[in-house]
Amino acid sequence: MIVVDASVLIGHLDGADPHHEKATQMLLDAAEYPLGASTITIAEVLVRPAQGDRLSAAQSALDALALQEIPLEPGAAFRLARLRAETRLKLPDCCVLLAALECSAERALTLDDRLRAQALRLGIGTG
Repeated sequence: MIVVDASVLIGHLDGADPHHEKATQMLLDAAEYPLGASTITIAEVLVRPAQGDRLSAAQSALDALALQEIPLEPGAAFRLARLRAETRLKLPDCCVLLAALECSAERALTLDDRLRAQALRLGIGTG
């Protein structure tokens, strides 16, 4: 499993995003692996499409990636609080880390340098 951050999914879904090509290439390079994202990450990705009445199209694009939702497990609040305190990352980024840790992800895909550094510190490969 490869856990995907919102930055990659947003970049891929939005052809006008400055990171569109890089994000799309990252997903193509990971095509042989199952992809997953935390519930919070998916919600974050869907905010703009929901504002622009493009939620259905965005959902279809995520379905085309066969993106699996990684739900928050009971007790996640404590683990997220610990990750937030240790990493000083924003809570959505901690959701990426928690999802990767809980599913023993092969790696996490992100365009965020701070998130990448903390993933590596925690033993999560990045791409």
